[in-house]
Amino acid sequence: MFRYYLGLGFRSLRRNPVLTTLMVLTLSVGVAASMTTLTLLHGMSGDPIPHKSDRLVYPRLDNYPAEQPATVTDPPQQVTYMDAMALWEQAKAQRQTPIYGLGPAINSGRDDLPPFFSDGVAVGRDFFAMFDVPFLYGQAWSEDDDARGTYVLVIGRSLSERVFGEGVDPVGKSLKVNDTDFSIVGVADTWNPVPKFYRLIGNNSFDTSEDVFIPIRAAVALELERNGSMDCSENPPAPGFKGYLASECTWVQYWAELDSAADRQQYADYLAAYVAEQRALNRFPRPTNNRLHDVMEWLDEYGVVSDDTRTSTWLAFGFLLVCLVNTVGLLLAKFSARPGEIGVRRALGATRREVFKQYLTEAGVIGLVGATVGVAMTFGALAYIRHFDQGIAQITYVDGMMLATAIALSIVASLLAGLLPTWRACQVVPALQLKSQ
Repeated sequence: MFRYYLGLGFRSLRRNPVLTTLMVLTLSVGVAASMTTLTLLHGMSGDPIPHKSDRLVYPRLDNYPAEQPATVTDPPQQVTYMDAMALWEQAKAQRQTPIYGLGPAINSGRDDLPPFFSDGVAVGRDFFAMFDVPFLYGQAWSEDDDARGTYVLVIGRSLSERVFGEGVDPVGKSLKVNDTDFSIVGVADTWNPVPKFYRLIGNNSFDTSEDVFIPIRAAVALELERNGSMDCSENPPAPGFKGYLASECTWVQYWAELDSAADRQQYADYLAAYVAEQRALNRFPRPTNNRLHDVMEWLDEYGVVSDDTRTSTWLAFGFLLVCLVNTVGLLLAKFSARPGEIGVRRALGATRREVFKQYLTEAGVIGLVGATVGVAMTFGALAYIRHFDQGIAQITYVDGMMLATAIALSIVASLLAGLLPTWRACQVVPALQLKSQ
């Protein structure tokens, strides 16, 4: 009988076309508004590396001066170059890497491609294994390259194709970065974790990945200027790049990968011991105030998902509720115009249960059509947002789960909206309707 009722539901769409159109549009607009905001929230709050997010930790050390106001209770969001290199060299985790942003000039050596700036990072070789960076050609540089600061680099796929052409393996070739020749040892394939958890500070949380990866010792040796934020709570550092290296300014982000989440306390104890050791050298004048965040904790601490985004999502679902109330009224109007049909069906032996199934199925059909229109509206709204704000373009795409959610939401909403009108339709008294015909 369900297939029969489903067919009746689709045929009933042609009855009262104005009411049907109003119901479909009302429902689809509510679904589109809620799914658009929910898609953005889903993209912002998702786990970017779920299989190891609890093992990747981001340490923060409180190196503020003693005269820092007591109201400042959180440590800096980054660490000093001195601390990053000390933690990196001591290597107490399975893997670890310091990170600081670069904006190097790239000279391809081609007459038809003038020099241009690219986005890059100075890192350790563990960066690629820690964050599951896929390789199109080659591999990461060696431990010896890390130790000696060799002039090697890994480039991204887009930069490789721009300079060397699509389908060309550039490993072993040279690329001039800030007037220095670097040897290419690998090409990272397209890799864009969302959110961009490994480099939140001084960077768009939903930007694409970098195109230039340079050993941090090589970047420091060449005094490649940072591209990112810096916090200098003490007196200004000594002049020049070397002044920043030896200062208490925090401008390096640092990540470590633990063998297991259970090793977190052990690593926290190591950080506390490190701070105590440095305090004996007249550093870290304030009481020990370290923080250790895993990936999801760091996203929450940094506020990747803003309160405005959450509020917008709740408001969109509130709007969907208003649309449901309007749909209830429209369904009542549509079903109340058919008492004669219901009376005849009841007189011919149909039970109230069968009438309820028929009319609820009809409401579900309206929800299915509303889902189709609502999904189309959602795609249109996200395309507009993508065009309007390139900064969040990566989270404006609907995946399979969100598509299924949109369809299910529309159908469930229409069924809920159809409960009262359907119940009212079942209350028709057959004898009264037949007598009035």
